[in-house]
Amino acid sequence: MLMTKRKPATPGEILVEEFMQPLRISQTDLAERTGLPRKHINELCRDRRVITADTALILSRVFGNTPDFWLNTQRRTDLWEALNTPARLLRIQRAKPIRKTLVRQWKISA
Repeated sequence: MLMTKRKPATPGEILVEEFMQPLRISQTDLAERTGLPRKHINELCRDRRVITADTALILSRVFGNTPDFWLNTQRRTDLWEALNTPARLLRIQRAKPIRKTLVRQWKISA
Protein backbone atom coordinates (compact mmCIF):
# COMPACT_ATOMS: atom_id res chain seq x y z
CA MET A 1 0.00 0.00 0.00
CA LEU A 2 1.55 3.27 -1.12
CA MET A 3 0.63 6.08 1.25
CA THR A 4 2.14 9.54 1.48
CA LYS A 5 2.38 11.97 4.35
CA ARG A 6 0.36 14.49 2.36
CA LYS A 7 -3.36 14.20 2.90
CA PRO A 8 -5.17 13.21 -0.32
CA ALA A 9 -7.88 15.38 -1.79
CA THR A 10 -11.18 14.43 -0.21
CA PRO A 11 -14.23 13.39 -2.24
CA GLY A 12 -15.88 16.68 -1.34
CA GLU A 13 -12.90 18.73 -2.54
CA ILE A 14 -12.81 16.80 -5.81
CA LEU A 15 -16.56 17.13 -6.28
CA VAL A 16 -16.45 20.90 -5.79
CA GLU A 17 -13.12 21.83 -7.41
CA GLU A 18 -12.98 19.36 -10.29
CA PHE A 19 -16.64 19.03 -11.20
CA MET A 20 -19.00 21.64 -9.79
CA GLN A 21 -16.84 24.76 -10.20
CA PRO A 22 -15.65 24.07 -13.78
CA LEU A 23 -19.20 23.17 -14.84
CA ARG A 24 -20.64 26.10 -12.85
CA ILE A 25 -23.11 23.85 -11.07
CA SER A 26 -24.47 24.93 -7.69
CA GLN A 27 -25.33 22.55 -4.88
CA THR A 28 -29.00 23.11 -5.65
CA ASP A 29 -28.44 22.26 -9.34
CA LEU A 30 -26.53 19.13 -8.42
CA ALA A 31 -29.24 18.08 -5.98
CA GLU A 32 -31.84 18.38 -8.73
CA ARG A 33 -29.70 16.44 -11.22
CA THR A 34 -28.90 13.64 -8.76
CA GLY A 35 -32.27 13.40 -7.09
CA LEU A 36 -30.51 13.68 -3.73
CA PRO A 37 -31.60 16.15 -1.04
CA ARG A 38 -29.70 19.45 -1.11
CA LYS A 39 -28.56 18.77 2.46
CA HIS A 40 -26.95 15.51 1.28
CA ILE A 41 -25.04 17.38 -1.46
CA ASN A 42 -23.99 20.08 1.00
CA GLU A 43 -22.67 17.47 3.43
CA LEU A 44 -20.73 15.76 0.63
CA CYS A 45 -19.19 19.07 -0.45
CA ARG A 46 -18.19 19.89 3.13
CA ASP A 47 -16.79 16.40 3.82
CA ARG A 48 -19.45 15.75 6.44
CA ARG A 49 -20.77 12.72 4.57
CA VAL A 50 -18.89 9.84 2.93
CA ILE A 51 -19.34 8.47 -0.56
CA THR A 52 -21.41 5.29 -0.40
CA ALA A 53 -21.88 2.79 -3.23
CA ASP A 54 -25.27 4.33 -4.05
CA THR A 55 -23.87 7.86 -4.10
CA ALA A 56 -20.93 6.71 -6.25
CA LEU A 57 -23.33 5.20 -8.77
CA ILE A 58 -25.43 8.38 -8.84
CA LEU A 59 -22.43 10.72 -9.22
CA SER A 60 -20.89 8.54 -11.92
CA ARG A 61 -24.15 8.65 -13.88
CA VAL A 62 -24.41 12.43 -13.58
CA PHE A 63 -20.76 13.20 -14.41
CA GLY A 64 -20.09 10.35 -16.84
CA ASN A 65 -17.25 8.71 -14.93
CA THR A 66 -17.12 5.44 -13.01
CA PRO A 67 -18.40 4.57 -9.54
CA ASP A 68 -14.88 3.24 -8.85
CA PHE A 69 -13.52 6.76 -9.26
CA TRP A 70 -15.69 8.02 -6.39
CA LEU A 71 -15.23 4.95 -4.18
CA ASN A 72 -11.44 4.98 -4.64
CA THR A 73 -11.37 8.65 -3.70
CA GLN A 74 -13.24 7.82 -0.50
CA ARG A 75 -11.03 4.79 0.17
CA ARG A 76 -7.82 6.84 -0.14
CA THR A 77 -9.17 9.40 2.29
CA ASP A 78 -10.34 6.73 4.77
CA LEU A 79 -6.98 4.92 4.73
CA TRP A 80 -5.03 8.14 5.13
CA GLU A 81 -7.20 9.19 8.08
CA ALA A 82 -6.80 5.78 9.75
CA LEU A 83 -3.02 5.81 9.37
CA ASN A 84 -2.59 9.44 10.40
CA THR A 85 -4.90 9.65 13.40
CA PRO A 86 -2.84 8.63 16.46
CA ALA A 87 -5.66 6.93 18.38
CA ARG A 88 -6.80 4.97 15.33
CA LEU A 89 -3.25 4.00 14.40
CA LEU A 90 -2.58 2.75 17.95
CA ARG A 91 -5.71 0.57 17.76
CA ILE A 92 -4.59 -0.82 14.38
CA GLN A 93 -1.09 -1.55 15.65
CA ARG A 94 -2.50 -3.65 18.53
CA ALA A 95 -3.71 -6.23 16.03
CA LYS A 96 -1.57 -9.37 16.10
CA PRO A 97 -0.58 -10.95 12.79
CA ILE A 98 -1.19 -14.67 12.36
CA ARG A 99 2.13 -16.45 12.15
CA LYS A 100 2.87 -18.65 9.18
CA THR A 101 3.33 -21.64 11.51
CA LEU A 102 -0.22 -21.27 12.79
CA VAL A 103 -1.52 -21.11 9.24
CA ARG A 104 0.42 -24.27 8.32
CA GLN A 105 -0.90 -26.10 11.40
CA TRP A 106 -4.43 -25.15 10.49
CA LYS A 107 -3.99 -26.42 6.91
CA ILE A 108 -2.56 -29.76 8.13
CA SER A 109 -5.36 -30.39 10.62
CA ALA A 110 -8.12 -29.32 8.23
